[in-house]
Order: sequence, then C-alpha cells, then structure tokens
Amino acid sequence: MYLLYFIIILLLPIYAQLKVQRTYKRFSQVPASKGLTGAQTARMILDSHGLYDVRVVPTQGILSDHYNPMTKTVALSEGNYYSDSLAAIAVAAHECGHAVQHQEAYSFLVLRSKLVPIANFSSNISWIFVMIGIIAQSANMLLLGIILLAAGVLFQVVTLPVEFDASKRAMNEVVQLGIINNNEEHGARKVLSAAALTYVAAAAVAVLELLRLILIFTNMSSNEEQ
Repeated sequence: MYLLYFIIILLLPIYAQLKVQRTYKRFSQVPASKGLTGAQTARMILDSHGLYDVRVVPTQGILSDHYNPMTKTVALSEGNYYSDSLAAIAVAAHECGHAVQHQEAYSFLVLRSKLVPIANFSSNISWIFVMIGIIAQSANMLLLGIILLAAGVLFQVVTLPVEFDASKRAMNEVVQLGIINNNEEHGARKVLSAAALTYVAAAAVAVLELLRLILIFTNMSSNEEQ
C-alpha cells in the first residue's frame, strides 16, 4: 500500500511536467495563422476588457509566464512574448485570464490571495511539528502539524478553479477575438489542458500526503488511548 502511495506521489508530478514540456514543445513549433505574437495577443485581450493599465512585459526563463496583481503586469517568457505559435498564444491568453479575474474580483482568486500569507507561513513550519510528532510519538504535535499543513493543501485545492477558469476565459477570448481560427482551437486547448495537469498533480499529491498523515495521527491516537 505504502509502495503504491510513494509511486503515485513521485510519478504523478513527473508525468504532469513531462506532459507540459512535450505539449508545449510541440505547439510552440506551430505558428498561428493570424501571425499574432504572445505579446500582441495579451494586449488585444487586455484592451478588450478595458485593462489599459495592465502592462505586458517579457521575462526571462522558460514557462515563467505569470500575472502579478500587485504591479498589474502580465509577464510572458521571452519564448512566448515574441513568438506567434499556438503555444505562445494559449499561454498569453491564460495569463490575461488571471488579469480579468482580478478585475472582476473572481471569488476563488480573492480567496487564494487571502490564503497566500497563511499558506506560506504554514508550509514553512508544518513539517517541523509533523516530524517532531512522528519521532516523539506525540499525537498533539502531529495534529498541530496537520492543521498547519491543511492550510497549504487548501491553497492548492483553491488554485484549481482559478486555473481552470483562466484557461476557459483564455479559449473564449482567442476564439471571440479571432486570434485563432477553428482549426487551431484543438491545439490551443491541448496546451492549456497540459498546463492544468500540473496543478491537478500538485493538489492530488498534497491531498494524499495530508490523508496519510491523518491516518498516522489516527493510529497514534488509538495507541495512546490503549
């Protein structure tokens, strides 16, 4: 049972990452028929929502694309900023989806933002209490670690609807604005689906690890009562 568990938590993230890299590489070599770059795509989507104050800038790294709500900046990796590939367009549209979520105060995005400081704090110290609890066979210490860890897991779970919604918005935008044609929708969707898989894998691993610790806590509590 434990062997299967460790295989899952080790292989699932690796599979998700390889899937993203393979899909991105494939469609980064497929130019979109309209010839718009990732930067032009982002600007078109943002302007269509009146987000003229949101900047689109290039950033170093591979798939380092992100939206920063503090600076109102859509940062696209240089490979996507200057490229007119289906992959670049899909990624750029996805990040703009987050900018539109921010504009509309999308509920799950608001919740995730509030969870960020809590998740960062709990993630840094939760495993200290978990390890102390397991080594010292202290159910109370382990429970404290589990509670702290649960905040990080909640963050991972809340991230899923945020990412799925951003991808849905991305597809709607590139189609409605005529950035891609009907024959290119499948490729753009494949890129977005592969990217979403990484978040699903991260959330699944986090939930599984939390459940494992809860089982350990349950057994430990039972032993202490005997």
